[in-house]
Amino acid sequence: MTVKVIFVIIVLAIVVLALIKDRMRPGLILLSGAVVFLCAGILTPREMLEGFSNKGMITVALLFLVSEGVRRSGMLEEMLRRLLPQQRGISVRRVQLRLLPIVSFVSAFLNNTPVVVIFAPMIKRWAEKHGVMATKLLIPLSYATILGGMCTLIGTSTNLVVHGMVIDAGFQGFSMFELGKVGLAIALVGLLYIVLVSNRLLPDSRPERDIATSEGMLAGMFRVEVVLGARFPAINKRVFDFDFKRKYGATLLEIRRNGETFIMHDMRHEYFREGDTLVLLANDAFMQNWGDSSFFLMVSDGREQEPRLSKGKRILSVVLLALMIIGATVGELPVVRQAVPGMKLDMFFFVCVVTVIMAWLHIFPARKYTKFVSWDILVTIASAFAISKAMQNSGMADAVAAFAVQLSQEYSPLVLLAVIFAITSFFTELMTNNAAAALAFPLSLSIAEHMGVSPMPFFVCICMAASASFCTPIGYQTNLIVQGVGNYRFADFVRIGLPLNIIALLITVLVVPVFWPF
Repeated sequence: MTVKVIFVIIVLAIVVLALIKDRMRPGLILLSGAVVFLCAGILTPREMLEGFSNKGMITVALLFLVSEGVRRSGMLEEMLRRLLPQQRGISVRRVQLRLLPIVSFVSAFLNNTPVVVIFAPMIKRWAEKHGVMATKLLIPLSYATILGGMCTLIGTSTNLVVHGMVIDAGFQGFSMFELGKVGLAIALVGLLYIVLVSNRLLPDSRPERDIATSEGMLAGMFRVEVVLGARFPAINKRVFDFDFKRKYGATLLEIRRNGETFIMHDMRHEYFREGDTLVLLANDAFMQNWGDSSFFLMVSDGREQEPRLSKGKRILSVVLLALMIIGATVGELPVVRQAVPGMKLDMFFFVCVVTVIMAWLHIFPARKYTKFVSWDILVTIASAFAISKAMQNSGMADAVAAFAVQLSQEYSPLVLLAVIFAITSFFTELMTNNAAAALAFPLSLSIAEHMGVSPMPFFVCICMAASASFCTPIGYQTNLIVQGVGNYRFADFVRIGLPLNIIALLITVLVVPVFWPF
């Protein structure tokens, strides 16, 4: 093992530890690692910057804006109102059967975070009104969006990231529905598992402290729930050292975290953490000023939200989304490629067109478009490309692959496929899905080259494993959101999520070689 390989391993170990410890945002941590490799001469400036111009990363950025346009149409709220039954006494299982398949379908084409942001508070209000335990529905809601995202190229940013890496490695990328060959199987079995076992494995609703006071009777004041995002300025600061009232014009009533509720006299030694759910006493001004703030993953005032667009624009936003999906699918057909040889009518082309149309028609606020893009995810993706390249340039990927090939002489390639899945999924649970994919990709490519087999089964495996974040609330943003809204504990995710991770692993290992032979 060379000095360069050892150096890369040490730097990657520090990067992974920093991601697990959440020292900084993932994008900045990965960028720091890439800069270290640049300084060591393992990366050239060109190689370090290539990720920032990658089509996959730009596509993810534009999809954030398309999702915002669809969110503002009110389509999702109207769809959920039609899905949720209005009669009392309906069973949890029947609600899940009506709700979860549609949620998975929608999240296959939209960013799953806005889907959960809109659905979670609406489901909680509906559950309270109809005597159903919201805890039986909110984790399943998050899992359904994750499962749906596995089925298409645009269902999750990770699929687009791996797609970009596959193209950069000289292979043909994935078509719109290609990943659905295995993703759909995982989604169907996963949804069946959730419907059958969630009622037993998920907790009953935990009582929330009723701290309403005469303040709550003041005209125009009402309770608001917000979920803290990574950009909230007081993350990791003491609650008592931050004047929430002066900064946001709202009174902090309680903090919910990991199934516990802290009220004012409990907060003396508490710190704000990402994913905390805060209950506030606020007015309409708070909703107007901070409802779209990137500081909060979710803002809910317990009231039905009115669509922000005219009827014509609401319909147009849905039509544009449909045209984008159909266009990207049809554009990959051989007959279309032959008809327009000078143009590549792929997802990147159509998402660019749809985004510009939405901006000029003000389907999303064009002057505020930067607010709706998760820049940390984009920096994470771009830096992930650089780190992946460094692992290849240094020879580290080849060294690991050589060891894996020795194992493959005793075991089937299926075992290595399962190992890649387990490693990627483990990293996903502890840090981010894009970072996990970045670490796994060069290893998979080198393993396939040393074994003399096709790398495509390993690439597909990475896509599935990087999305399989069911065991922890920190692995996926939608899990963080529902944890606070549903007042879940960490153990609740492990109890229902670990078997689902194993199900995803088994289906991936069995199905992938059928459609993508070694």
